[in-house]
Amino acid sequence: MKLIDSIVTQAAGIAAIRRDLHAHPELAYEEVRTADVVAARLTEWGIPIHRGLGTTGVVGIVKNGSSDRAVGLRADMDALPINELNTFDHASKHANKMHACGHDGHTAMLLAAAQHLAKNRNFDGTVYLIFQPAEEGGGGAKRMIDDGLFEKFPMEAVFGMHNWPGMAAGQFAVSPGPVMASGNKFYVTVRGKGGHAALPHTTVDPVPIACEMVQAFQTILTRKMKPLDSAVISVTTVHAGDTNNVIPNDCELTGTVRTFSVEVLDMIEARMRKIAEHICAAHDAECDFEFVRYYPPTINTAPEADFARQVMAGVVGEANVLRQEPAMTSEDFAFMLQAKPGAYAFIGNGDGSHRPHLHGEGPCVLHNASYDFNDDLIPLGASVWVKLAEEFLAQPAPAQK
Repeated sequence: MKLIDSIVTQAAGIAAIRRDLHAHPELAYEEVRTADVVAARLTEWGIPIHRGLGTTGVVGIVKNGSSDRAVGLRADMDALPINELNTFDHASKHANKMHACGHDGHTAMLLAAAQHLAKNRNFDGTVYLIFQPAEEGGGGAKRMIDDGLFEKFPMEAVFGMHNWPGMAAGQFAVSPGPVMASGNKFYVTVRGKGGHAALPHTTVDPVPIACEMVQAFQTILTRKMKPLDSAVISVTTVHAGDTNNVIPNDCELTGTVRTFSVEVLDMIEARMRKIAEHICAAHDAECDFEFVRYYPPTINTAPEADFARQVMAGVVGEANVLRQEPAMTSEDFAFMLQAKPGAYAFIGNGDGSHRPHLHGEGPCVLHNASYDFNDDLIPLGASVWVKLAEEFLAQPAPAQK
């Protein structure tokens, strides 16, 4: 493993920052303290910063030489509304707020890279360090873009990295094409006519209508979608009624849809709407149907994914850079990849054995109250960030179109 010596030397100090961030988690668009910590460190290292994009975003600008070429490296900063079960020293100090997805670690890896880049500047061009708010459902990437991220900081490509529990520490995964699914929400209200549970013939019972709808949604995947395509429809909540002897007026369903292509998503939304409306009509009920597309699929561009693979292989060896199995989870880095070429990679977080004494009894998996980021990844992830930036800017400039 070819880590950068100066990053290894400084890793303990960066790990202390990571644990401080873990102890003080902040939810989407509330990352004021986190942004202050990031901004203070970048400023201390002589890196000019820009604050306020996406409300609490921070962009660091590391320049060297005369080239106008630039590359972006992105880390997310927000936490989740989860009560942490860990009781070690750096556990969350705030109820119902926890870094259960490792964004504290992502921030730390990019800070470690920033420190080295600022001190050594072995490149010709500009490295933009993007510390993004509100990845967890808040669309912070899109907010930063809408606020002018790529106009204020023009870059040829942008790269992101997420820790991946279950994949061994010391391994990476990156592939071209779709790597994470689109995230979409649906809300269905079946409007019937309530009444006495002993007199169902005088009512329009919304509950069996909703149950029929739940089953019918799954036939979209098995009978309307090509078998080689991938998608998930999950009904996750069903709400109806308040007592056991009253047929309710309404029944509400909510859930999510995940796809790797917009074409499949278009088909699923249209079919779900038609199924919901027609099943209700068949039973003399009415239907309210809302479909919200919040994150597009995350699609890596082939040249940038292949380039990232080469850089990672140079650090950990070819055998430790795996094929990236697409995940049905979603990620707002997708918005950045819609605007710029780039790649989103996974870095192995291990099996959880890295967690210190007094961790929770649950597994060390994403969005679990017993999760903790593996601090051994800080020098590894930072070394890859530095080498990626240096080698990207050392490439021949792309031909002008």
